Parts: sequence; structure tokens; C-alpha cells
Amino acid sequence: MRVPLLRATLLAAALLPAAAVPTVAVAHTGAPVPAVAPRVPCPNVPAPTLRPPKPPPSADPAARAVGGLALATAGLVVPPSVPAPPAVTATSWLVADLDSGTVLGGCGPHEYGAPASVQKLLLAATMLPRLDPQQEVTLTAEDLAIEPGSSAVGLVAGGRYRIETIWLGLLLKSGNEAANALARLGGGGDGQAGGIRAMNEEATRLGALQTHAVTPSGLDGPGQFTSAYDLALIGRACFADPAFRRYDSARTAEIPGQPALRQKPFQIQNDNQLLHQYRGALGGKTGYTDLARHTYVGAAERNGRRLVVTLLGAETPNQRGWQQGAALLDWGFSLPKDVSVGRLVRPGELTSGSPSPRVPPSALAGGAGLHGTAEGGPAPWPGTAPMLGIGTLLVAGGAVLITRRRRHAVRARSGDPDAEADSRDP
Repeated sequence: MRVPLLRATLLAAALLPAAAVPTVAVAHTGAPVPAVAPRVPCPNVPAPTLRPPKPPPSADPAARAVGGLALATAGLVVPPSVPAPPAVTATSWLVADLDSGTVLGGCGPHEYGAPASVQKLLLAATMLPRLDPQQEVTLTAEDLAIEPGSSAVGLVAGGRYRIETIWLGLLLKSGNEAANALARLGGGGDGQAGGIRAMNEEATRLGALQTHAVTPSGLDGPGQFTSAYDLALIGRACFADPAFRRYDSARTAEIPGQPALRQKPFQIQNDNQLLHQYRGALGGKTGYTDLARHTYVGAAERNGRRLVVTLLGAETPNQRGWQQGAALLDWGFSLPKDVSVGRLVRPGELTSGSPSPRVPPSALAGGAGLHGTAEGGPAPWPGTAPMLGIGTLLVAGGAVLITRRRRHAVRARSGDPDAEADSRDP
């Protein structure tokens, strides 16, 4: 199909009322699925009317249906006949099984939002395999070039630290100087710019097609965005790494002194209160900026079942981001293990043998999602580009085209006041 015709078809789908769009069959299941499902509002606590501008959507319409056609909605998607999820203020969220990849439910899982410091999980997924944790490195003035008042560990320019120490500073205290240093060290000859480029390549490999990094720390930058679904892919990759689990679950860490710079050693504590106050917590990451609002990724294990929760754009009138995540985890653990509305794609599934991202039909058909049935493993992806059904493209394309485009740039401020506020909670 020629591109102009495809664009025209997608535009037509976006303008048609839901009743006018026919049903289509999922490629490898044959199950009838409405091309446009009725939108069910998310059970959100009322949030402030004024919101900062959001980043623009990707040009790839199929990205909104990765993991299952039911996930291509700005509203609520949950299995039938299950308890309603708790009301939270997040504009989008997702709960999934870390091991099987089953998506248990979500609210606007492919809606775009700014990441704030949960971006540091993408940095970890990218750089942990590249950097020797025992190597001792020197921090530079460039590493410490962060916004005044933004979250920092307290590392000093000219200080000598093991990379393992920098990881602890990144994940326990959300240090933006630590993020800059790790991106620089893993970026090869291109320094921090090379590190950011590697982060975006890793996002594509993981199947996070709606994620684009501009800063390694998550401090706001024009054109930086992600989605709750993408964060689940990134979080799943992180928790598959033993080194990440060890760093991220540490309650405290010692930052060595720098005698030559007259700095004494000091201790840092983990700002993720889920670790301290939620039974079975495995770890996660908090985030906040003026643009992103409160963001969160958390994971926990109960009765041999490991779940991950991601949320974007939350306000905190009564509950912090981690508390909203905890409520959604409780809901996820209450569901039967065999329910599903989609799945998390596997690393490399969408890009194997291709220089550019492609979405195989199996990734779009994951679980169909409207009947609450889990899907088995996807069929092997052929080496040639698959022909996507026009119904599939109508679903994803229509959802993207009706997404509002808003201006890119805003004034960025702090890195993680959410984490700082959490640390003061009783």
C-alpha cells in the first residue's frame, strides 16, 4: 500500500464515529475484535484543571497497538468480570507480570507523557551491560552541570568513585550528576551524547517505540517522552538484571570521602518508600518535574508472582506516586493469574533483522485483550516486512491521529522532589 493512501485511510478512520468502523479479525487467532472499542473512562481521582503541555506523539501509528489491540485506547482496559481498579490521579498507568509479560490492565497504556526520573531506568537498562562496576572513574565538571535544586547525590568534580557507587547514587538518590556521568562513560568517544543515543537504541530494541530520550536523567527536554507500556518494557528489562536488583533494592549505601577535595564520607538512603512500606517490594523508581508531574515504576513479589506497575502524570493531593503504585499492585495481585488484556513484547521482537522498527501481527494480537484471555508465545517473526491488516492500522492510526499535539518546550525545574517528599513521610 502506498503511504499517501495509508495516511488517507488512517485519517478517515479517525473521523468516523465508532459505530461506522467495522470489526476485524486478529491475524493469528481469528477472533472478531471491534476496530474501535468504546472508550471506558479511567477511574481517576479529579486532578487539577491546569496541566503543562505534553510532548508530541510519534509518527508511527502501529506503536499504539504494540502488545495487543485492546491496549490502543486512551481509556480503561481491564479483563472482564474483575474488581474495578483503584482510583488514582495518574493520567496513564499499566500493571503487568514481570515474568510472563502478561498485561493485567491499564489506563491509556500507550498515551504519551514525560518520564521525569523514571528515565534513569532506561539509562540503567542501557549502561549496566556496558560498564565495569569495579572500575574507578573521575567525575568531571560536565557531569555536575545539572539544574540548581535538582536531585543530586553529592558527588564532586574531580572525585574518584567506583562505577558501582555511581549506580547506587543514581538509583537510591536519583542523582542527576550520576546520570550524566554514567551516560558519558557508556557513550564511548561521543561522551554523554553517545550515551543518550545508546539509550534510544536500547528503547527501540526493547520494543519501547514511544520512548525518546533527550537527557540521561529525565530532566525535561523538548521531544522527550515515553508511555506507561514502554516503561513496563524498560522496567522488566531492568529487573531481569541481577546487578540492577541488587542496587535498586539497597536500603542504604556509603559514598566514600574525597580527602583531596576535603569531602568526608557520607551515607545515602533509598528514597523509594515502596521498599520500606510495601510487603514483597522489589524496588522501582520515583520521578517528578514540572512537565511530567509525578511518575513512578515499582515492582513487588507475592506468592511467587512478580508484578510491575508504571504510572505517568500523577498528582499527589492525598497519595504519593509510590502509594498510587502500591494500590495498583494490590489490585493486580488480587486478579487470577490467567486473565490478560495484552502482553509485553520481548526484547528484539520488533526489530530483529531490521534497521528500523516494525510491528509484527503477533505483537498487535497479543491476547486480543477484549475477552480477558492470555496469549501464548508469538509466532516467529519473518525476515520480510509483514503486511499489516488495514483494520489493525485503523485502530492504531485512528487513536494516534486524534491525540492532541501540544507545544514541546517548557521550563524544566527539579529532578525528583517526589522522592524528597516521600522520604519525609512517616
